Amino acid sequence: MRTRVLLAVGLTMAFAPSPARALEDKVSASVDAPPPPLPYKPGLVLDSSLGAQGFTGEFGGVAGPGFWLHTQLGYEFARAFMLFGEGDLYFTSTSRGQDETKARAFPIFGFGAGPRFTLRVTDRVGLYLQGSAGFSKADIATNALKILGFGDAEKLGLYFGGRIGIEYYQLDRHLAFGLNFGVRDATNFKKTGGSDLPLLLSAGLALRYSF
Repeated sequence: MRTRVLLAVGLTMAFAPSPARALEDKVSASVDAPPPPLPYKPGLVLDSSLGAQGFTGEFGGVAGPGFWLHTQLGYEFARAFMLFGEGDLYFTSTSRGQDETKARAFPIFGFGAGPRFTLRVTDRVGLYLQGSAGFSKADIATNALKILGFGDAEKLGLYFGGRIGIEYYQLDRHLAFGLNFGVRDATNFKKTGGSDLPLLLSAGLALRYSF
């Protein structure tokens, strides 16, 4: 019996890690573990989206969908609330309303401001809803749209819009990637004497940087 006990003790000591080896394994594990995320703090947030945008209504029968760039800079007072200013650029042409010999390519630009409300579903995923108001116009030669019945589009006109999106936050608290969808009522793109609702629909991929 004593021999068996001594043999078991000997085997245990032979295969058990030494104190030095156990300490080395512990240090190695702590080095390999990812660092904890930096704590949240309020501050400036730069958010840019690339995607596509297009009109519904009668103006959609004149100008087709095109490339869209949107940028906004805001101040996030808390995880759930931010105020921002925005600007965007949308490239299209009159190819739907005119033949190739008369069609004109032109950009539409806009700028405005509004609030954003964010719900952090997890530490890495957030859902947001934002609204904005501002002004937009088509940057095109004078009367080029007027002859098609959209003279007000050549002047700054009021818009109201909303956007929903999802963000995926990186371990680096400064960075996040997102996907968003928006709708905007561009009042000055209604046809003269018309009664339709000229909506701008957009979708894009976003990159967010928190300072």
